[in-house]
Amino acid sequence: MTTAKDRPIIILRRIKRVAGGHHGGAWKVAYADFVTAMMAFFLVMWLVGVADKQQRAAISEYFKNPSAVPGRSLKPAPGANGPGGAADRLIPTTSAVAVAGGHGAEFGAREPMRITPQAAKQAAREEEARRLEALKRTLEEAVERSQALAPFKDQLLIDLTPEGLRIQIVDHLNRPMFDLASARLKDYAHTLLGELGKLLNDGHHRIALSGHTDEIPFHAAGGYGNWELSAERANAARRALVEGGLEEAQVSRVVGLAASVPFDKKDPRAAINRRISIVVINTELDAPVEPERIPRAPAPGSLPVEPVRIAAEPDDAMPHG
Repeated sequence: MTTAKDRPIIILRRIKRVAGGHHGGAWKVAYADFVTAMMAFFLVMWLVGVADKQQRAAISEYFKNPSAVPGRSLKPAPGANGPGGAADRLIPTTSAVAVAGGHGAEFGAREPMRITPQAAKQAAREEEARRLEALKRTLEEAVERSQALAPFKDQLLIDLTPEGLRIQIVDHLNRPMFDLASARLKDYAHTLLGELGKLLNDGHHRIALSGHTDEIPFHAAGGYGNWELSAERANAARRALVEGGLEEAQVSRVVGLAASVPFDKKDPRAAINRRISIVVINTELDAPVEPERIPRAPAPGSLPVEPVRIAAEPDDAMPHG
């Protein structure tokens, strides 16, 4: 008979299997964090290594004051620690770092970049050239699209000159802008100028108009000739532009040049010489002429004062029709 003492003892050993190996997957997350931190550390070290002294100072200033207030940082006020002391009272201080006109803006420099007057003038000149070029493209596209302008495509000459953007409307033998020996615009010419008035009303540039005739002699009663006729035609063009939408304040000058500036120098009597020239003046050249200074009468007993006159610069950029 088998007793309990003689029975064999059976030990069951249960092995718990964990997915991902003996230590699980947590080590992967920790290792990824470590690698990311090391990459960030070496990236910062590389940036600091390639930066110059001013850039490093700008980086330091940025971390002292990452706020949006330019050139200001906070530092503890002098005094004892504790309640009401340095820990509780922070006073603003102006940064001594000023990075201007060089590198460092991308590293948190607070001062705006300063440019020389010559560079500012050059930048303004380039911006004005872009504006005039854009206006030229707008006019050319409008001539292609507009039903009112398309018939005059061969009579509209648009080009850029040192004075600005020049638009010339020339006569054709079978389609003149004005009645013969008259300053009265033809209906289609009035419509054409009205359309141009809308396009030129940008509020930024001023406009100069000049009238031109051919060299065929013309005389009327009272000495009226090509000079008066060209001036009246230019003024008639001004009225049509204003009626079309051009602000009258944009008009700078209206002149008549008769046959003094022919378009076709080989044939001064050609119809193409009869034209209206509209110049969108370059803002850099459109400076008001200072009037002549008239001195006051000298006080009794004082030395006479010679008149001081300021000569205007020669108008070399007179619009040539």
